[in-house]
Amino acid sequence: PTQCDNWVRTSNGGHFASPNYPNMYPPNQECIYILEAAPRQRIELTFDEPYYIEPSFECRFDHLEVRDGPFGFSPLINRYCGLKSPALIRSTGRFMWIKFTSDEELEGKGFQAKYSFIPDPDFTYLGGILNPIPDCQFELSGADGIVRSSQVEQEGKTKPGQAVDCIWTIKATPNAKIYLRFLDYQMEHSNECKRNFVAVYDGSSSIENLKAKFCSTVANDVMLQTGTGVVRMWADEGSRLSRFRMLFTSFVDPPCSGNTYFCHSNMCINNSLVCNGIQNCAYPWDENHCREKKKNGLFEQITKTHGTVIGITSGIVLVLLIISILVQVKQPRKKVMACKTAFNKTGFQEVFDPPHYELFSLRDKEISADLADLSEELENYQKMRRPSTASRCIHDHHCGSQASNIKQSRTNLSSMELPFRNDFAQPQPMK
Repeated sequence: PTQCDNWVRTSNGGHFASPNYPNMYPPNQECIYILEAAPRQRIELTFDEPYYIEPSFECRFDHLEVRDGPFGFSPLINRYCGLKSPALIRSTGRFMWIKFTSDEELEGKGFQAKYSFIPDPDFTYLGGILNPIPDCQFELSGADGIVRSSQVEQEGKTKPGQAVDCIWTIKATPNAKIYLRFLDYQMEHSNECKRNFVAVYDGSSSIENLKAKFCSTVANDVMLQTGTGVVRMWADEGSRLSRFRMLFTSFVDPPCSGNTYFCHSNMCINNSLVCNGIQNCAYPWDENHCREKKKNGLFEQITKTHGTVIGITSGIVLVLLIISILVQVKQPRKKVMACKTAFNKTGFQEVFDPPHYELFSLRDKEISADLADLSEELENYQKMRRPSTASRCIHDHHCGSQASNIKQSRTNLSSMELPFRNDFAQPQPMK
């Protein structure tokens, strides 16, 4: 429903009337008027004469409905009909919602209303002058950007403990519209719109341009039909923890031109927003289609660097070195066995015979004199051993056929000429 007849607005108020006033209003009419005052102001509404709206019980037929707020679900002030004009009506805030309805029959002259703005008595005065409203406004523009509530505290727009009432104005690129998507959203007092909310306007901050208002636990995406968007956040003193973060994207309607990308959702965004790591389309087509392109581009970029070439070359050399070592280790040892010489028994015996430890050392002095005595003792020892054949066996079970062998070996031993070296000397007493 839209407004009916003329609506005159001024800086201090305005006036409006039912269709065809002061003549009879037509049947089946529904006219809505939303009055908006400046911050820290209220609205006073009065009615002129003549005034006539079809009377009925509880004004169920033709009637005038007035609500204290900007919405059709705002608190109801009253319903008016009959022959007598209503008394002065005041709002408790800076908005007032009014609707005139007529049915199919019994029309009347209708009404004419005037409204004006008065200071809000809830705010104090200093010297008769109203305290200035904090300047809490921001402007953004371009192909995309981020609207965030943390900017209020970072730039010191409000003091700690004060209420937050800030406005972000967004300007799209020429001939483009605006798409808004919430990245973060939390209301400290959810479902209490009087305490905190985030409102989105399409075109201007006027209440009739209100596109969406969020104060619950969920906030949906918003598609604006103009190139100007306004985001307003309100949070009272006890709702300072409320926050939001929103992405705006400029887009145009299809068909897409050469410098735009088709989002498959009746959107054409700038090519610079494709593959930027942020979902600018309503669906993530701008990021899904470029994943492979990102990988290929990254791979091609890496393979073209000198460091990669050096690394690959070093890896190949290392692999070849390892292969050569493994081949040398796993080769058979036949060549090594073939090169071995004949078995040297003497060398083998010299290596593996246990060392001979002497219990005494030999003297180098008087060697020539002792050799003669040693020779005589050996001859006497041999003479003593020859006649004693019975004692050649050390034990009884060793006697028998071995006696002859032992005898031959002893005889051979006695007939051997022992070379005498100068290594023998008189043994020293043992320590």
